[in-house]
Amino acid sequence: MSTKATVKEYMTREVQTVSPSNTVADVARRIAESDGHNGFPVCEGRKVEGFVTARDILLADDDEPIETVMATDLVVAHPEMDVNDAARVILRSGIQKLPVVDDAGNLVGIISNTDVIRSQIERATPEKVGKLMRTLEQIHGITVHQERRTVTISTLIPTQARVYADELEGRTYELERGLAEPLVVIDNNGTLLLADGHHRALAADRIDMEEMDAYVIVIDDPVELGMQRTAENEGLHTIDDIDIVDYARHPLVESTRRLQ
Repeated sequence: MSTKATVKEYMTREVQTVSPSNTVADVARRIAESDGHNGFPVCEGRKVEGFVTARDILLADDDEPIETVMATDLVVAHPEMDVNDAARVILRSGIQKLPVVDDAGNLVGIISNTDVIRSQIERATPEKVGKLMRTLEQIHGITVHQERRTVTISTLIPTQARVYADELEGRTYELERGLAEPLVVIDNNGTLLLADGHHRALAADRIDMEEMDAYVIVIDDPVELGMQRTAENEGLHTIDDIDIVDYARHPLVESTRRLQ
C-alpha cells in the first residue's frame, strides 16, 4: 500500500466556479467581492471547460462572455496524484492553482501552490516515524513498537517550546477543512510525549478538537528520556505552555532585516 501523500488530502473540496455564459463584469464582481480569489474554474455543470483569472478579463469588455476570454488549454490534477508531482507541475508551469478532476472529468477540488507548500511542512510520514524509532533504540538501548491511536490533546506533553503564528494559521485552516496529518507521540509508561506535530496539536486545540489521530511509538521497557527531562526543565507540561511566536519575530526574518 502506498504511503505517499495525495492531492485529495490537501485540495480544497468546496470550489467556487463560474459559468462560460457569465460575463466579464460578473466575474470581475465575484473577484472583487471574494476573499482572496483571483480566478475561478469555468464549469458547465461539473465539467471543467476552462479557467479565468483577473488578468484574462483586464482589458475585456464588461458584457463579453467568459468563454471568449478564459484559458482552455488547462493543466489539471487527479485526486490520486502524488502531491509532490503536483508541486512540480505548479513550480515548473508557474500555475498558482490546479483544478482537480476525477476520471470522468468532473471538478472535485482545487489545489494551490500554498496547499502544496503546506503539504511539505511538518508532515508525519512512516519514514519519519521509523527514523525516530531507530534513534530511540540506538541512543537508549531499548526496544519500541508502533501503534496507531487516537490521543487526547490535553494529555500530551510538548517537547517543543514554541510554534510560529503563520504556520499555526495554516494548520488551523487545514483542520477546519478536514485535513489532519497524524501526530507523532511517544508513550513512555503512559506518559505521552508529543514528538512531532506541535503546530497541528495547537491548531486543533484552537478549534476545540479534543482528540487527534497519531502514530504512537511505545517504549517496551520505560526509561528516562532526554526530551522528557528537557520538557520538564523548560516548564512544558501541556500544550498551553507552548509560546506562539509572531512571524515578524521569526529568527530568519530578523536576520534578514539586520542585513538591510
